[in-house]
Amino acid sequence: MSRRLFIIIVSLFALISLPQPASGLSLNLDSIAAWGKFPRFCVNTYRWGDKFFNGYDTTFVVGTGYKFSAKITTNSWTDGYRFELPDNKYIFMSSEPSTSAGVYLTYLAVSAGYDINISKLFGSASQSRKRWRFGFNCMLFAAEAYYMRNDASTRIRRFGDRNDSPRYNIPFHGIDNTTWGIDAYYFFNHKRYSEAASFNYSRIQRRSQGAFFTGFSIYTQKLNFDFRGLPPELIMQLPPAWKDYSYRVHTHNYAVRIGYGYNWVFHPRWVLGVSESPIIGVRKGYVNSDMEKVSFSMYNRLKLSLVWNRDRWFFGASGNFNVAVVNEKKTTYAGGDLSGEIVFGCRFNIW
Repeated sequence: MSRRLFIIIVSLFALISLPQPASGLSLNLDSIAAWGKFPRFCVNTYRWGDKFFNGYDTTFVVGTGYKFSAKITTNSWTDGYRFELPDNKYIFMSSEPSTSAGVYLTYLAVSAGYDINISKLFGSASQSRKRWRFGFNCMLFAAEAYYMRNDASTRIRRFGDRNDSPRYNIPFHGIDNTTWGIDAYYFFNHKRYSEAASFNYSRIQRRSQGAFFTGFSIYTQKLNFDFRGLPPELIMQLPPAWKDYSYRVHTHNYAVRIGYGYNWVFHPRWVLGVSESPIIGVRKGYVNSDMEKVSFSMYNRLKLSLVWNRDRWFFGASGNFNVAVVNEKKTTYAGGDLSGEIVFGCRFNIW
């Protein structure tokens, strides 16, 4: 199967790298506008929307000259969870890295594709972890939707006194965590800064520039940590307030996302991008209790990237770090994911 997939990918890149032949049926915008009044109206509306949402200062940002792109990606990610407990104790656990490879096709601002879980093919325990994401990005704003789940692939690394905790490597199967949500945010300096240039490969940043951005974030957390299967000497160190030796969270969060992004063009073909955005709002639901509460919520997203462009070809390496914090009386939970991605792709036009 791997050999057949490799042949398909190589053939695809060879095909799109060839010059595009002329065709009797033209699908360019001028030809469509000549079909009649309604097609002309649609083309004019599209051109207005493209100028409004994707207008930029060409001194700082330029288009790629292509509407389509195909890319091969490899992605590796891991989860981490930390509990700050009373009496100067803490718990830290993390999952084994999960690695996937995929092929994606992008048209303008919309991207879709499919990933193969390589870890699952090799029988890794991380096969139980799932992640799905969708992104829309233009010069004016960006939107993201995501889904992450981990239900059986974590190990306890530290457990005990914060200043002198022994190292562990205990498989922990009492986990069932799911997080999903959507984010949308507006760029203030969108004429000169392009997040798409450093994270989506659909623009090219010509000169260094940054921008503040703001928007909203709506997400749901369902966390379930069941510690009853641990050795008795560890269970005895859990807070007495944890009923059934478990920690559970089920909340809906409504927050404001603020942040800043910067693209550093240190060479005509190279861009180093960074984006930092805290997400602050309210949390409504159950936090290790049978009583519904409204409380303060906090999330943080950090992104880094390195991008190379040469005509239609591009290469990118990026890293993402997301962490959420939940405070509950004398216990503080911080959990998130760390991921890295390598992308190689080619841009092309069909019409």
